[in-house]
Amino acid sequence: MKTSVKSLLYIVGVVVIFLCGWLLYRYVYNENVAVLEGVVECRTYRVSSKLAGRIDSLMVEEGDWVLEGDLLYTISTPELDAKLQQVTALEAAAEALNMEAESGVRWEEVAAAKSLWHKALAGQELAEKSLARVKNLYDKGVVPRQQYDEAVANFEAMRASQQAARYGYDMALDGATRQQRAALAAKVREAQGAVDEVRAYMRDSRLYAPISGRVSNIISEPGELVSVGYPVVTMLDLSHCWVVFNIKESDMSDVTLGAMFQGYLPALDKSVEFEVYYIASEADFATWSATRARGGFDIRTFEVRARPIGDNVAILPGMSVVVDNIK
Repeated sequence: MKTSVKSLLYIVGVVVIFLCGWLLYRYVYNENVAVLEGVVECRTYRVSSKLAGRIDSLMVEEGDWVLEGDLLYTISTPELDAKLQQVTALEAAAEALNMEAESGVRWEEVAAAKSLWHKALAGQELAEKSLARVKNLYDKGVVPRQQYDEAVANFEAMRASQQAARYGYDMALDGATRQQRAALAAKVREAQGAVDEVRAYMRDSRLYAPISGRVSNIISEPGELVSVGYPVVTMLDLSHCWVVFNIKESDMSDVTLGAMFQGYLPALDKSVEFEVYYIASEADFATWSATRARGGFDIRTFEVRARPIGDNVAILPGMSVVVDNIK
């Protein structure tokens, strides 16, 4: 009886030792027990503004689900408000000058120019009569040559004044020239462009959600100053998620674009089918280094991305995906 018990214990011990050795062998030498672990990532949007200013209000909190077009935060812009008043005033002044040029000269200005012309015309007629009398006396030898020359010069001056007054009257009738109108119209467009520029910047003081997604991070709070392009709110597009694997180059022989495989998600406690859609064209250095004494070499890794198949898979960024093999 004792002999049979000892024999049984001996057999059990041998079996246990064999199983332990076999499991140890499988763990150390069998490559099939190795698994790949990836991490879920998704498309990320960092909402920022073209303005530098102080955050006035924050409409969302971390974890909120927002729809595309929802207001996220606003920036206070008192400097832009003052600038808008300035350029608006310049626009109004340019438009007023342009309207004046288009509508022509006021009738009062036309009447004044006409009166000046008539005055110059009367002066010319008087100078012409005086010249005729002096010439008659000069021809008879009554007056000297100098007095005759003075009468001629006075007539020429009066005639020039009359012509200048007539040109002024004609200009008043015609109004602004085509070139002047074009210059004033260009000034109006320049002022309108300045107003549109300021208003475009002011529109960027209200930041809206670019997509429907979840708010993952808020970097600044109301009252804080932010610079141009500083991301205040980070959003995640959960409808575009994928898994990232870093695979050793020694294991890349069976990985191809379009390959499908099953991945286990511990967070969901279920397996999901994935499809490889991206393989990095250049490898990165890995953390594995060879032992030079054994004649090895440094191993690099390739980034491989795979997306879940089907729309009913609710994976979230940061989840782990465990895979036995990708083929």
